Amino acid sequence: MNNSKMDKKKLEGFKKNLLKMKEDLVHDINNMSKNPGSQNNDSGDISGHVQHMADVATDMYDREFNLGLASNERGILHKIEMALKRIEDQTYGACVECQKMILFARLKAIPYVETCLKCQEKLENER
Repeated sequence: MNNSKMDKKKLEGFKKNLLKMKEDLVHDINNMSKNPGSQNNDSGDISGHVQHMADVATDMYDREFNLGLASNERGILHKIEMALKRIEDQTYGACVECQKMILFARLKAIPYVETCLKCQEKLENER
């Protein structure tokens, strides 16, 4: 690493924050998987009437939307787990691309970030 390592107090703060984020995400993902749509029955309402096509479409959209959210949250959960591993490996705060220290403000805003701003811009331009 080019710059000095992060002090233990800051590192513990990041670890605590990441663990809280992880707990919240796991809770959210579990809630989404238990309640994927607004209704569980496909037949419509209990009076025996068939549900309107627009309502069916809305329910399908809601389910797809929740699945997309869960997928995004699983991706963030993976990044959080990788950040926690970097804390254990004592490499947290260093860019995985150039090994320079990531700015503290960037880590504070996105504690699971893997790259410095310069490398992130480079990666995005390559896509």
